[in-house]
Amino acid sequence: MPTGSDSSAPSDGGTSAGGGATLVDRLTAQWRAAGVADVRFAADLDELADLAGAADGPVVVSAADLVAHTAVLRHLVTSPVGPTVALVLTDAPTGGRTVVREERGQVVEAGPAERLDGPATGIFGGALRVGRDDVPTLVAAARAAATGRLAEVASGHADGGAGRSVPPGPAVDQVFAGLAAQGVLVFAHRVRLLVAHRVDDADGLAAAAASVAAVDEDRAELRLSVKERDDFFTTYFVSTWSPHVTKAAARLGWSPTGVTMLSVAFAVAAAALFAGGGRLALVAGGVLLYLGFVLDCVDGQLARYTRNFSAWGGWLDTMADRAKEYLVYAGLGWGATAAGVRYGWALAIAAMTLQTVRHMTDAWYGVLHDEAARRPKSAGTGGGGIGDRLNAASTKVQADTGSVSYWLKRTVVFPIGERWALIALAAALFDQRVALLAVLTWGVLAFGYTGALRTLRARWMWVPVLDTVDATLHRDDGPIAARFPVARRPGPLVLALLAVLPTVLVLLATWRYGEAYPRWTVLLGLVGLLLAAGGAGAAHNGPLDWLVPAALRGGEYLFAITVGVVGGAPAWLIFGYVFVLTLHHYDLVARLEKRQPAPPLHAATLGWEGRSVLLAVAAIAGIVSIGLATLGVYLLVLFVASVVLAWFVRPARPARVPAGAGGSATI
Repeated sequence: MPTGSDSSAPSDGGTSAGGGATLVDRLTAQWRAAGVADVRFAADLDELADLAGAADGPVVVSAADLVAHTAVLRHLVTSPVGPTVALVLTDAPTGGRTVVREERGQVVEAGPAERLDGPATGIFGGALRVGRDDVPTLVAAARAAATGRLAEVASGHADGGAGRSVPPGPAVDQVFAGLAAQGVLVFAHRVRLLVAHRVDDADGLAAAAASVAAVDEDRAELRLSVKERDDFFTTYFVSTWSPHVTKAAARLGWSPTGVTMLSVAFAVAAAALFAGGGRLALVAGGVLLYLGFVLDCVDGQLARYTRNFSAWGGWLDTMADRAKEYLVYAGLGWGATAAGVRYGWALAIAAMTLQTVRHMTDAWYGVLHDEAARRPKSAGTGGGGIGDRLNAASTKVQADTGSVSYWLKRTVVFPIGERWALIALAAALFDQRVALLAVLTWGVLAFGYTGALRTLRARWMWVPVLDTVDATLHRDDGPIAARFPVARRPGPLVLALLAVLPTVLVLLATWRYGEAYPRWTVLLGLVGLLLAAGGAGAAHNGPLDWLVPAALRGGEYLFAITVGVVGGAPAWLIFGYVFVLTLHHYDLVARLEKRQPAPPLHAATLGWEGRSVLLAVAAIAGIVSIGLATLGVYLLVLFVASVVLAWFVRPARPARVPAGAGGSATI
């Protein structure tokens, strides 16, 4: 949090008997040590509302009955999961404290246990960081609680607050329950390895203080830098020793971004060795790939250990992961082709295309699931059935941490650790062709497994998630799609899937007949592809319309590949063009996940249909290689320029505002 921020605790926040000013003084010092420079004590809820209303940034509200490690408070203040985050504990809900129900790390309900839609998962821990955009709602909740109108305010909210009353209790709990009841997206911050308790009396204070003193805070923080739940390979073959690297990197003063770039360098070196071929080079490439993945884990662990988070770092880590993986595919494709494999580059292109479409479905299913968690359960119109049973079974397996079924579920989906391990082993023990075939085979099986189960669960949830965002942006539509006649039937997803079929037929025919196949047939694929533009203006409110972005990505990639094959372009050039497209599309998804706006130069990227039209023209003119190279370089320049504008130029402008003209506060 920025310096110059505030932190306040209402006087009736539950100061423990016998603790008195000692506990308040301790909390004040701890909040300052956690990064909050201006800590204030509010006498009542009206004063709390006044302090929060005067803030120009995020704020923190803390009860006066909280006993915790300073690291717990620092983790709450610096949490990167979202703008508004609440401390959630497993203590018994005594003293009228608010209980909560969480799903996927979100607080979906807060109030008395008997009024929740499902079983309580914890209690409110008495500390809450409120994002800048949610501060007005906090002020309204505090003023309503001060006048006894909190239940009225909560019941008047349309998104789930209707009919819910907020019972009396500690002031901070009332404000938190009112905030949650008004539909604010609140993420849960759980305490693991460290200690945090809310106390009611002197005995409770003494017991909590003893628990805090019994834990080595720094050692616990290092262990906490490792994800609580990770994949099998990462858990047993990386995280068992990577914290030692993390501790050394912290002592050397390395930044998470620096470790990310070092990981990229290892992956590039591995790709070069795979491209060169030879048994020694393949084994060395496998070792470097493994070490690069270790560093890929260390950058996140270092960020959590040092609490060095930033939107730029999160975006860069996401983009670097994909770029590294696809550069390795390129090295494998190059090496396989050099070794005499006819379709070496084709295997690399297929692996990249498959993985990108998979990632798009993963990202949008996550958005869908998060949106479903925020809605009342009655909102789903699937009527239970197999989707309901699958959801319950998945939840049960996820809760059974460490069981065979738990690890099977986490491994079968082919996560990044397992992908890199498979590539390293297959390349070292066999060759590049086997490595690519192994990735494709497991990837197809994983895609089929997750696709089938998610389709059933999505039909049960029935959440029109694309209606909650800018569908035009995330479809990546351009000016042609915006002017295309709207086809409301049979729906945007069906249109997107049907649009791929002509392209597939042209690609298969080209592969069958080779150079004798006429170039003008790409127009058949283009006409079919443009069918998907008819769904641009239609409502994306079907139970499976969250698949539309992935379907459009697959359609555009297949069309570009088809144009390249028909036009006789070098396979490495086709790979390069699709690689640039994936960077553009991953940028959109990363911004969605990090809650960032559209890329500054997005309008200049022409949209999926505009780019496809240009490639079709290049094919008819007989200049496919020139078209792919020119358009690819153009898109790459736009991507780099957007990155510079979004992450360096625009954020630097507010820094030129004179001191005192604005700031943020934490209350």
